[in-house]
Formats: sequence, C-alpha cells, structure tokens
Amino acid sequence: MASIPLSPRHAVHPAGPALLRALVVWLAWWFVAPAPAAAGIPADYAPLVVLPTGMPQRYEFDLSAALARARTDNKRLYVYLGATDCPFCRKYETFLARNAAVLAPEFAKDYLVVDLRSTLSITAKRLYIRIGSSSLAYTDFQRSIGDARVRALVYPCVWLLDQQARPLMQMPAGAGTFETVPEQLEILRLK
Repeated sequence: MASIPLSPRHAVHPAGPALLRALVVWLAWWFVAPAPAAAGIPADYAPLVVLPTGMPQRYEFDLSAALARARTDNKRLYVYLGATDCPFCRKYETFLARNAAVLAPEFAKDYLVVDLRSTLSITAKRLYIRIGSSSLAYTDFQRSIGDARVRALVYPCVWLLDQQARPLMQMPAGAGTFETVPEQLEILRLK
C-alpha cells in the first residue's frame, strides 16, 4: 500500500508529539496539584487584605479605607502584619484556623480584621503605613501611635486600633503571645 503524502497544512512538526505530551502533563499538574496554602488570616475572620504598593523601593500599606470602614461599621481595627515566609506567622494563622468556630464570632463582634501581607525580606526602613495623607516608616508609625515596641521589625505584629488609629492597648511582639483561646480572648476584650 502506498502512503499518501500529506500537504504542508497537515504535516506534523517533529517536536509535536513530545510538545503535546508536555502540555498534557503540565495541564494535569496545574489542575490536579494542590495549590499552595494562602498566607494570612483565615477567611473565617473575613479579613480585609491590604497589599503593599510602591514596591520594590518601599512597601506601603494604606489603612485609610480600613479606618473608614471601621467608622461606618462602628468597629475597632485588629491589624495583623504577617509575612508570607514567616514560620511564626503560619503558626498563629494555623491557630486561628483551628479555633475559628470559637474565635471568629468574637472577632466579628467588635473588630474589622485587617491583614497586611509582607515578607521577611522587607526591612523596617522599607515598610510604610499610610493613614490619609500621612505615610510613615514602620518605626516612625510605631512612635506616632505611642507603641513601646519601637525597634526592629518583628513578625507577626498586631495592633488593636480605635477608629482614629489610636492604640487600644500595648501589644506583645512576635511569636508565642497568642497560643491559647483564652489568651486571644483576653486581647480581644482588652484585658
């Protein structure tokens, strides 16, 4: 039997079958592979996620919209500064996820949860907090609100703020401070 020559329109590129197999494997991986865990406050807490702008020179987090919403909703702000590559942040976020049934309703009573997403490579000099027309570097922001933790940037960092961005209580810094439900409830209740 003689072979029928293919027209150029029907010719198969020599790399075609291999390329097609690679594409099928990639698509299967893309749709089947588990997605990496999203960093940050779990969705049960309805966080307002604030991503930085001005990168890479400065990472500026604008709290203006969160404060406006807090005033509208008559809520306080629970501002969480976490780093996507911070193991202590993951530990706290896992704690929140594990205890969401108890803690999420407690947060929702009085707080608008604000999730600022950073990375460990961002230094205090490059991290800025904006409120309205004022934008301050991390340590200057800490000083401006009277936070005694003015020093090197430590993750995770939490601020409890009123609707005018004034601190409601002095917060501990770093890991190991919110490891039990009673400890977290004391903080939420400003005890």
